[in-house]
Amino acid sequence: MKKSLLALTTCLALALPAYSQSLADLTTLEVQTKIQNQTLSATQLTEFYLKRIAQLDDSGPMLNAVITLNPNALQDAKKLDNELLAGKYRGPLHGLPIIVKDNIDTRAPMATTAGALALQHNVKTQAAPLIIQLEQAGAIILGKANLSEWANFKSSFSSSGYSTLGGQTKNPYVLDRTPCGSSSGSAVAVSAGLALLAIGTETDGSIVCPSAHNGVVGIKPTVGLVSGEGIIPISHSQDSAGPMAKSVMGAALLLNAIITDAKQPIDFTQGLNTASFKGKRIAITSHLGQFPPAVQAVFAKAVATMKANGAEIIEGLDLPELEALGSAELDILLYDFKHDLNAYLATTPEQVKVKNLNQLIQFNQQHPSTIKYFDQYLIEEAAKKGDITEHRYQEAQALVKKFARQQGIDKIIQEHRLDAFIAPTNTPAWSIDIINGDNFSASSSSPAAIAGYPSITVPMGFHHELPLGISFFAEAYSEAKLIKLAYAFEQLTNARKAPEFKATLTP
Repeated sequence: MKKSLLALTTCLALALPAYSQSLADLTTLEVQTKIQNQTLSATQLTEFYLKRIAQLDDSGPMLNAVITLNPNALQDAKKLDNELLAGKYRGPLHGLPIIVKDNIDTRAPMATTAGALALQHNVKTQAAPLIIQLEQAGAIILGKANLSEWANFKSSFSSSGYSTLGGQTKNPYVLDRTPCGSSSGSAVAVSAGLALLAIGTETDGSIVCPSAHNGVVGIKPTVGLVSGEGIIPISHSQDSAGPMAKSVMGAALLLNAIITDAKQPIDFTQGLNTASFKGKRIAITSHLGQFPPAVQAVFAKAVATMKANGAEIIEGLDLPELEALGSAELDILLYDFKHDLNAYLATTPEQVKVKNLNQLIQFNQQHPSTIKYFDQYLIEEAAKKGDITEHRYQEAQALVKKFARQQGIDKIIQEHRLDAFIAPTNTPAWSIDIINGDNFSASSSSPAAIAGYPSITVPMGFHHELPLGISFFAEAYSEAKLIKLAYAFEQLTNARKAPEFKATLTP
C-alpha cells in the first residue's frame, strides 16, 4: 500500500527543499490555530507530510518508520477543508494528520499487520473504536507505523523496530542506533516530522521507551482508559494505547480525543503551567543504580530543576517484590497472549489463513523469512499455556494486585503523601544489531506497566547526540496530575532538540 503511493509522494518531494523543517517545526497548537483560522489547509498539511515521508522515510536517511500510507488521506483532508469552509469545526484535531501503529485496526484498504507476514492481508471492514474516535474528532489517518513485530512479543532477542514486513526502523538522531520499541515507527514519525502526532501501544515500555529514545513525549494511560478493542493484543491486563507528540500539550490534546473510561469529562490541557512543582512531593525509587553514571548525571540536573521550582524530593523508597513481579508479569503475558490473540485472530477476514496461535507457529515455520533473524520463542511458550482460569495465572494476577498496586504504588503514595514517582526512562540508544538483538540494560517502565497505571515520558537531555527521557508515574487515573508535572518540566528545561539524521556517532 505504501508503495502504491510512491509515484505521488516522489512527485510531491520534488517541491520540498532538502530536509525542510518549516511546518515540521510548528507545535500542535500552532498548526491547530492555522487550520482553524484557515491560513493553512488540511490538504496543504497532508501534502507536506507526504513529501516528508517521501524524502526522509523512502529515501535520504530512509528511516523506515511508515509501513503503510492511507491512499485516501488527501481525499479525507479535502473533505475536512470543505467542512471548515462550511462553518463546521470538529475541534482541536480538525485536519491534523496522524500516524497510528500498525497493530490498530483501520478499515479497508489499509491492512493491519503487526509487521507480520501472516497478517499481510488482514484488511478489516470495521476500524478500531480508537480510530473512529480520531476520525470523528477530525484527525486524518495519514498511515500506519512500523513496529517491533507482534509488538515485540515474538522472540526474546529481537531488534526493536524490526518487522518482517516493515524491515528495520532507524533512530533519526543517529541512524545506526536503536529507535527502541515496540512503537518504533510512531515515535520516529513524530520526531522526524513525518506526522504531527502518533498513536502507539504499550504492554511494558513500548510507548515510553521509543518516545525517550527519539526525543518525544509519550503517554501510557491507565489500562482501560483508552479502548483496546480492535487492537492486536499481547495482554488485556497490561495493554494500553496512548499518544506520542513533540510536546506535552500535543500529547494531551490527542489523549483528550481517545479516552473512553473517564469517570467524568476531562480536558488534560487545562491547568498546565510552570508552577506545577510547587509543594509537590516527588519520589525517586531506590533502583536508580541500574542506570549508567552518564544517565544519572542528566537525571540529577532534572531533579535539581524540580527542587528549584518548589518540589520536595524523597529518595530511597523501595517498590516491593520487583523480581517476583517480573516473573508474574511474564506468566500473565504468556497466558494473556494465547487467550487474547486467539480471540483476535478468530475475527480476521477469510483471506487471513492463520486463525490461532498454533497455526501461526506453523505458518512461520513454513515461511523462513519470518524467522530469518529471530526465532518465535515467546509465541511458542505462550502456545504451551492453558486457559486463564488456571491456578498459576490466577496466582500471578493476585501477586500483581497485591505488590504492584495495593502494597506497591498505592501504599507508598498514601504513606508518604506522594504526588508522583520519577526515574530516567532510558539509557543511551545502543547500536542496532539485527543478528543478536537489543543490548537492553536498564528501564523504569515496569512498575507502572505491571500495575496497569499511567506513566509519561518527557525529553530530559542528551548523552552525546542521543536523547534521554524522564518518566513520571503514579496511581490509576492520575493522568491529569502527571501531565501537569510533565508540562512544567518540559517548559522549564526545553530539553528537546530536533534530530539531524547523523549516520553514526563520531569519536
